[in-house]
Amino acid sequence: MRTAAHRPIVLALTAVTALSLTACAKGRDYAVPQQACGVTLNEKTLDPFLIDGEKMEIVGDSLIETGEDTRGHCEIRVDGKRLVYLRVAKVDKLYDPSGEEEAFRFTDRETMKDLPFAGVGALGDAAAMVSTACASTKARFLSVLVTVDGEAAGEVTERRKNLRAFTVDLVPEVKKALGCTA
Repeated sequence: MRTAAHRPIVLALTAVTALSLTACAKGRDYAVPQQACGVTLNEKTLDPFLIDGEKMEIVGDSLIETGEDTRGHCEIRVDGKRLVYLRVAKVDKLYDPSGEEEAFRFTDRETMKDLPFAGVGALGDAAAMVSTACASTKARFLSVLVTVDGEAAGEVTERRKNLRAFTVDLVPEVKKALGCTA
């Protein structure tokens, strides 16, 4: 008799446990594109900013083919949440991301040292910006801005490390796509 009385409780606990395990095992149901926003993306450096979800979407335009506009904007979203924002500006001079006019973009800004290409950069808790020469018919210089979800990629130190890696990987891809010679 006692077993029959406990059966509904056991069934209820089993159902709750099964639902909990299903929710925990959500995962990524989307594919990460090799190209987005007009440039090749490195899945390894992008991965820390991605979350579990069902649908990835690229919102915005090409960073490269901007028509008359000198800037291209693009967002990477998962299930509607913006995870990465990219902006490339084709400019006539080298802008210093560590200058006062760019301070508003950063939290705890520091200069990016030892860039693997000519240019200047700054890194914050959720934003990185690099300015570099291009010397192509499309642009003399480029200003590349990357912002990420401030809660993505774990703790701040890890996020900053991952943001730097993604940005340092992205800039040469942008330069290549634009045909930069500098």
